[in-house]
Amino acid sequence: MNDGETKTISKLAVIGAGTMGAGIAQKMATEGFEVVLVDVDEEMVARGLETVRSTLAEGVKRRIFKPEQTEEIVARINGTRDWRELADVDLVVEAVFEDLEIKRDVFRRLEGVCRVDAILATNTSSFSVGEVAEALERPERVVGLHYFYHPAKNRLVEVIPAKRTAPEVRDEAWAVQERMGKTPIHSADAPGFVVNRFFVAWLNAAVRLLKEEVADIPTIEAACKKTFGVGMGPFELMNVTGVPIALHAATTLGRTFGPFHAPSARLQQQVDAGEPWPLEGRADPSRFEAIEERMLGCVFYAAARLVDEGIGSIEETDIGARVGLRWPLGPFELINRHGLDSALDFVKEIIARWELPIPQTLISQAALGRPFEFRLVHSAKRDGIATLTVNRPDAMNALNEAVVAQLSEAFKEAASDPETKGIVIGGSGKAFIAGADIRFFVRNIESKTIDRIIEFTRAGHALLDAIDRCPKPIVARVDGLALGGGLEVALACDRIVATPKASLAFPETGIGVYPGLGGTQRTSRRVGVGMAKALILTGRVLGAEDARRIGLIDKVVSHDRLDRTIRALIENGTPTTESHKLEGDEAALARFFETHSVEDVRTGRVDARGSKSLAEAMKQVGRKAPVALRMAERLIDEGADRPLREGLRMELEHLVEIFRTDDAYEGLSSLGRKRPEFKGH
Repeated sequence: MNDGETKTISKLAVIGAGTMGAGIAQKMATEGFEVVLVDVDEEMVARGLETVRSTLAEGVKRRIFKPEQTEEIVARINGTRDWRELADVDLVVEAVFEDLEIKRDVFRRLEGVCRVDAILATNTSSFSVGEVAEALERPERVVGLHYFYHPAKNRLVEVIPAKRTAPEVRDEAWAVQERMGKTPIHSADAPGFVVNRFFVAWLNAAVRLLKEEVADIPTIEAACKKTFGVGMGPFELMNVTGVPIALHAATTLGRTFGPFHAPSARLQQQVDAGEPWPLEGRADPSRFEAIEERMLGCVFYAAARLVDEGIGSIEETDIGARVGLRWPLGPFELINRHGLDSALDFVKEIIARWELPIPQTLISQAALGRPFEFRLVHSAKRDGIATLTVNRPDAMNALNEAVVAQLSEAFKEAASDPETKGIVIGGSGKAFIAGADIRFFVRNIESKTIDRIIEFTRAGHALLDAIDRCPKPIVARVDGLALGGGLEVALACDRIVATPKASLAFPETGIGVYPGLGGTQRTSRRVGVGMAKALILTGRVLGAEDARRIGLIDKVVSHDRLDRTIRALIENGTPTTESHKLEGDEAALARFFETHSVEDVRTGRVDARGSKSLAEAMKQVGRKAPVALRMAERLIDEGADRPLREGLRMELEHLVEIFRTDDAYEGLSSLGRKRPEFKGH
């Protein structure tokens, strides 16, 4: 939940129809915004629109879009050279060439044609936002929105407020990125922001290794792929994004931060030659260790220094690496993997070579004698309302031991604060909470440490019990996926308010287990036994409006009204959920599952009586794990007639039994790879 209320933003604009500008406009239009795409002449505009069509055509081939969807997306983009078309836009993103004077000229023109309350954003990757805005009469409405290549596909965006940026401008710009399906991270206004600060150092280090003849390009590429777990090494990446761009970024960083960040002379030579890096050849594994130590040392130094300087947090740095660069592990996770002592040794080699200060972030953590710990739950309070946000966007905010522990601690602190009048629970990025971390379950089944799964689930139950019993109103802020354990967290809250993008489901019986955080108990108390069975036994995915119609959630509102609606609910003191009467197909579905056993449904011993919805439900049940279905049905039936606490206790008591089944391992380990083949034991 943002610190400030957001206004309604529906019309956006992009200045510059090049690759980045066209990609930004495409993403905006894909998410339903009306977009104005401006460039200097009709030819550039046409080229930009053709870039959009070409990218969308690739999406059709990959079955991401249907042809009719691409037509609708393109229709939302108004390509023009007429700046008067910007008179009524709510937010405009400048995406022109990285030339400071050109950018300043764009902003002066924008200030003359846009509404006084329009947000003006720059996609600069090299200059400070303050520099771009300093000549304006109202610099407080300028913010940085640094998108990553390809902006229609890459979810990361850095949100950069300058010193004079108004807080509400930053909040509104952030909210628009969430509506666009982006993963925003905060960065202070400094050259390179968060990601390029260590990424450009990574590129530069590779070129220096080449210049010093430590290894050739194929060897450096192979070593970097192995060390960082990436699909493309630094030289191939420069070829894809443009070698001159790497030179420009390093030059800018070097001017501010000194010789370590300045470009290698070898990089300048390659740009002067106008050729991509030659990638052919066979790697020499004997050189891998030297490459690894240098590359890691440069990344660790640059990442730790940006944290020292308050540019970004360790969490934002790692999210930036994982989401924006698609690294499996961020810099600080890599430090933990290699150990602080080794990481410090790598960094000391770098600081000795360049006469740099040792980053205080590393010194302080080494003094503690333990790995870095990541803040996975963000807490904020405004006007007496505490907002707890799970911040694992690249993992869809999946619950793990650390998340549950931190959410429990944050909730306890907020609930015990006498100044807190209500609590909001939400998630960052594209999900509320997309269930539990499946890898955790698989690892512990394989290592025969199911007791850890039980301990984790008990901790989750304790958290949800605290939410359930809290006398203060608790609202779940659901924007995106709320699956399994995430939906169970929401159900423990007094109210659930969702955006139209919300998707809710209990997928557990399809992966060999049952909802274990109260799903078999709280669901029936919200929507009745029959509907609870229908949802849990079929794994049916509900959109926001369908979930509201059956009473699973309370309200569906647009993203720009989400926070004000939640605030009003808390301030008006109406925390309890309202009852709903099922009608039509939904009522028939609930009666069907209330009157027939799941075994009869699974084996086809009942008649759908010509109903397509019932026939589809039977088909869905037939794909699920038989043992999990029977256990879930039993828990729903027996728990419905008992006090909630007894039903929850029953749910916990059967966990060992379900996680020891072959079907549980088959379902959990198959997720994302293949359809599981359940044996019924």
